[in-house]
Amino acid sequence: MRTLKFSRKSLGIPYAVFLVLFVALPLLVLVYYAFTNGQGQFSLANLTGFFTDPNTLGTLCYSFAIAFVTTAVCLLLAYPAAYFLATSNIRQKHVLLLLFIMPMWINFSLRITALKEILTLIEGNLALYPFFNAVAGMTYDFLPFMILPIYNTISRLDGSLIEAAKDLGANDLSAFIKITLPLSVPGIVSGVSMVFLPAMTNYVVLDMLYNSTYIMGSLIGSYFSAYNWHGGSMIALILLAIIILFTLLTRGMEDDGNTAKVGGALL
Repeated sequence: MRTLKFSRKSLGIPYAVFLVLFVALPLLVLVYYAFTNGQGQFSLANLTGFFTDPNTLGTLCYSFAIAFVTTAVCLLLAYPAAYFLATSNIRQKHVLLLLFIMPMWINFSLRITALKEILTLIEGNLALYPFFNAVAGMTYDFLPFMILPIYNTISRLDGSLIEAAKDLGANDLSAFIKITLPLSVPGIVSGVSMVFLPAMTNYVVLDMLYNSTYIMGSLIGSYFSAYNWHGGSMIALILLAIIILFTLLTRGMEDDGNTAKVGGALL
């Protein structure tokens, strides 16, 4: 009678089954609907329709605009905070870092609802500034994801490099521009990836802040709500291709050296 032998490769079987059932098969279904018509026949009408429909192209541009502005605002707010936390000699700086992370422990809906009440108190009518409200909501939601990788990268930089630069006559500003900032690029790239990609599709923030403008995520939802699975699948597939392309473009910067691995660890 043969006995079953256990190996370390066996530990990967549950994960492989999970990938097949919940990643590969749904993706195949998505591809099938994207390249077929209502009769189940192969068709490129959904693909050409996306690039010829001004509504879908406008939604894509608007999604890029929201994601770009949100990412830029998060970076402008996160880098000084992460730099201060990583380089300061405050004993309780881990407590300060915890304050940035704690909002992530609160339910997403509660946080956006609280922000909505604040914006309503300030603006009176949320419909007056839909773009600003969308950026504010997403910045509030994604800011910790920008702070953490930058903080992680800067905190692990070799301090002797700064000391050597100052010994050679560099002041604090020159040392920051020529040493700290370039070496923290991997953390910046990781943070940008973690903010830009979700910001393109997170339509829940827009809905909760009474923004009736569509972005890519809400556009896909509207297609499926109208039972247009073929058009919605194609839009989802194109968005997936954009995300993959963005990831490939930034991967080289994240994998460049040990510092890059530190910066990309959270992603």
